[in-house]
Parts: sequence; structure tokens; C-alpha cells
Amino acid sequence: MRHDLKVPFAEKDQAKKLGARWDAARKCWYIDGGLDPAVFARWQPMPHDAAAAASRRGAPAGFEGKVQVGSRFVALPRVCDCLPWDDCDVCRLQAWPQ
Repeated sequence: MRHDLKVPFAEKDQAKKLGARWDAARKCWYIDGGLDPAVFARWQPMPHDAAAAASRRGAPAGFEGKVQVGSRFVALPRVCDCLPWDDCDVCRLQAWPQ
């Protein structure tokens, strides 16, 4: 089972020596089920960190985040529940005119 860790940049080498691995897609450190989580206790996320991680993966229905708008901002219609920065085939095909 995978366990995500909250490792500060200054301590990344220590975590790596103990067996933690970097997930480039999620931009977080993690350990696999074969390693003892007690060794990594100081990097275990707190309960409020888990809620923040869950909101990054996909906000629950009705969740409204803060949107910052610039002078050249163009709002694209949302056609599915993917994250705005994900390259979703459904959104890409339906949002852009052909």
C-alpha cells in the first residue's frame, strides 16, 4: 500500500536514503507497502494535509476554489470533473471549437 509523505526540500536526501521515492506526476514523496511507515513518522502528513491533498486530486462536487483572473483570461466551459490543468480528452474535444 502506498503512503504519501510531506518531505521538506531540505530533507529530501534523508528520506531518499531511507527508501522514499519521488512521484513526479503528483509531485510528492511516497513509500511502498514493503517499508515500515514508523521510520517515516516525522514526514507523515497531518489530517488537514490529507484534506488538501484530496482537493488537489479532485475537488468534491460543489467545491468552489478561489479564481484569479487576469486581463487576458478566457473561461472555458467545464464539461467534466477533471482538474483544470489536466489534459483530459473529453474536455479538450468538447471545449475547443473544431
